[in-house]
Amino acid sequence: MRSAIGNRSIAWRLFLSAAFWSTTILLIAGLGLSAVNARWTEANFDNELGVYLKALAANVAALGDETKLSSPLTVAPEFELAFSGWYWQITRLDAKPPEIRASKSLFATQLPRLVQPGNLWAEPLSGYVLGPGGRQLRMVQRQIDAGDEGRYLIQVAANADVINAQMRGFQWGLAATFLALALALMGSTALAVRFGLRPLRVLQEGVAAIRRGEAERIAGIFPDDVAPLAIEVNQLLDANREIVERARTQVGNLAHALKTPLSILINESETPSSDLPEKVREQAEVMRRQVSFYLERARAAARAHAAGAVTEVKPVVEGLVRTFERLYAERGLQFSAEIEDGLRFRGESQDLTDLVGNLLDNAGKWAREGVGLRAWRVPVAKDAPAFMVAEVDDDGPGLDPGARAKVVERGKRLDESRPGSGLGLSIVLDLVGTYGGSLELDESPKGGLRARVRLPSL
Repeated sequence: MRSAIGNRSIAWRLFLSAAFWSTTILLIAGLGLSAVNARWTEANFDNELGVYLKALAANVAALGDETKLSSPLTVAPEFELAFSGWYWQITRLDAKPPEIRASKSLFATQLPRLVQPGNLWAEPLSGYVLGPGGRQLRMVQRQIDAGDEGRYLIQVAANADVINAQMRGFQWGLAATFLALALALMGSTALAVRFGLRPLRVLQEGVAAIRRGEAERIAGIFPDDVAPLAIEVNQLLDANREIVERARTQVGNLAHALKTPLSILINESETPSSDLPEKVREQAEVMRRQVSFYLERARAAARAHAAGAVTEVKPVVEGLVRTFERLYAERGLQFSAEIEDGLRFRGESQDLTDLVGNLLDNAGKWAREGVGLRAWRVPVAKDAPAFMVAEVDDDGPGLDPGARAKVVERGKRLDESRPGSGLGLSIVLDLVGTYGGSLELDESPKGGLRARVRLPSL
């Protein structure tokens, strides 16, 4: 049963839940109203019988002992018809045997008594009894102590079918009303569920349109609780397009990079030369480096959008600082790092190593005495994406503003040398662009170049 419900759609589950609780609440409310109506009907009927009981009590009190039970007591015409369903009876309790006076409707029968708790003489008592013919009666009775004039039990009863008919009428009317209300609630629930889940259907249609090639993004205005999902889907689509575009770019760059070595090999093969083996080895090594470089860039583009990749910044940077201190030990360069505690990069550890390593390597090549690195998390608004900033400073010759602008322009380099040579900022630009960050070059307070990168963080 549970698995069958679990396989249903959200709309069906919401409808079943609303229908179940609506029916349960209406049922409980109906039972409660029926109970209240039953008490109210009985109370009203008891009040009506109480009027007759008070009339009988007043009539009895006005008569003397000797004439009391022989005096006519006229209350209402219903009590004059035999077995009419309306009865009264007065019993003198202190007489031996008890003296009884009753309405003509009892026709030589007697009313049973209700059990009187304690000695509550002045309090009337009400309840159900079986009367003449085994019919159920609603009866009120009251004991009166007239002192020397005697003690009396006054009883008035009427057919309980009147109460039952009123209760049944109320229950049928209540059932019809609540049934109509339940149907109306189920209909309104179905409409509400359909209207409430419409944004999800629009989102589904948008994804289907993208799959069919009819659209590139999910368009439309969505409510606040669905809009984040639509935004995430669009961002996922953008990330996939970016990965594909970067892969195409890397493939194009690789093809362009391999064109020259292949042309050299073809030309050498057509010209008899004793240097052919050396040329083949040289150009094969160039092509190997080119293939490795662009394959690594393609892997970085794919890793950048992997979900859940998080890297602690401090261990990576400290390891790189120790490596470059040994690498540039002959020149006596000092590398220092100030990393905010708990700083984390939202990406792969290898990419952070490549990015920071190239920045430190570039700074080390041009520095005179030392290289400094600082990294911290930038405070942002509550719902804004978090990011970190890392700055690498050197005391080398630096770059003029024109050269700096050319370097940070996507796809541009200061030199056209093979991968791994020159400034090495082309790799940094690729990685920063892959993660949606930025690279800025500025003049360092140490007199050299300052490279500032902005990357996603946690």
